[in-house]
Amino acid sequence: MAEAPNGDKIPHLFHVIPSFAHGGVPIRISYLINHFGAKARHSLIATNGEYDCRSRLDPDIDFSIPEVPPVKGLIGKIFSYRKVLKDLQPDLLLTYNWGSMDWALANSFAPVCRHIHLESGFGPEEAEKTLFKRDLYRRLALRNIESIVVPSHTLVEICRSNWKLPEHKILHIPNGVDCEKYSAAPRPGILPGFDKQEGEIVIGTMTPLRPEKNLPRLIRAFHHVTTANPGIALRLVIMGEGNERGSLENMIEALRLGGKVLLAGHIEEPAYALGWLDLYAISSDTEQMPNSVNQAMAAGLPVVGLAVGDVLPMVSAENRDFIAPAGDEQGFANAMEALVRNPDLMQQIGAINKSHVKNTYDKAIMYREYAKIWGVAE
Repeated sequence: MAEAPNGDKIPHLFHVIPSFAHGGVPIRISYLINHFGAKARHSLIATNGEYDCRSRLDPDIDFSIPEVPPVKGLIGKIFSYRKVLKDLQPDLLLTYNWGSMDWALANSFAPVCRHIHLESGFGPEEAEKTLFKRDLYRRLALRNIESIVVPSHTLVEICRSNWKLPEHKILHIPNGVDCEKYSAAPRPGILPGFDKQEGEIVIGTMTPLRPEKNLPRLIRAFHHVTTANPGIALRLVIMGEGNERGSLENMIEALRLGGKVLLAGHIEEPAYALGWLDLYAISSDTEQMPNSVNQAMAAGLPVVGLAVGDVLPMVSAENRDFIAPAGDEQGFANAMEALVRNPDLMQQIGAINKSHVKNTYDKAIMYREYAKIWGVAE
């Protein structure tokens, strides 16, 4: 372990993540890396080869992307990954989500280094429940980890019951948010093609365009509300990019919502875009503790959504009546309609959410906990 000029130890952290493209987990990792700055150095591998989120890292961060020779078959991967670990000699291996599990398995045989796994959620194939074969694989791959970090109470229970991890290895660390940053005033021009009109109510979301986010549900709910309330000027803004764009564009055209729904694409600085919204919507089939809900609350927004993962307990008590049961699309649309028809209530709940997230999920709380597991000085 290297030393800083002041004598502090500088840990070498090796991150393995399914993707380092813009999204909730990579953005959170970027915030953490930037926050600790020169107190740690980082190697990172994205198993799908996407590294777009590197643009969020401060330029003076000690950050590298190791070479991993291509191999075929699980046995070949285990030997290859163990060689990379032995060559790098990191102080700590950090694996993230299902897509890194082969690396976790590789280190599980006579571990090369300390290993902490971080689990934040699941893809569409495990939206309703985890897959038994994957549970068995996780039990094998994670059997020698030092600990597992999860942000939601749902995942704590899955660690216990499905993956058979002992209680002392399960660390519940809720996602934190930069409350000051996300309460910033909106920046003109940050949303391409968008100018807010006087009296207009803008509903928005911020998410990768992936199937498990179920953005068709959001668009259908928005269509229901606009059709039932022709006297209310409404707009829907979807911030994010992904493979679902084409099908969403077709759906918007089929529902004749072209002038009312904006697919804004990836927004590099969403903190300066959320202020244009009046209501935040989350329509996912699966979540755990979505960063975007914290960010929306920090921006002073009410939230309408479905009770997946920790979405319901995350929001303030006053907001919970507007979180529909999981899978209840009509309930989701009804909650959206109830809020847009009462702008004063939207503002009231938004103000309560802003205070609630500051007291409960401020970034400083998360940074203190990650300083402990990363072994860096706070």
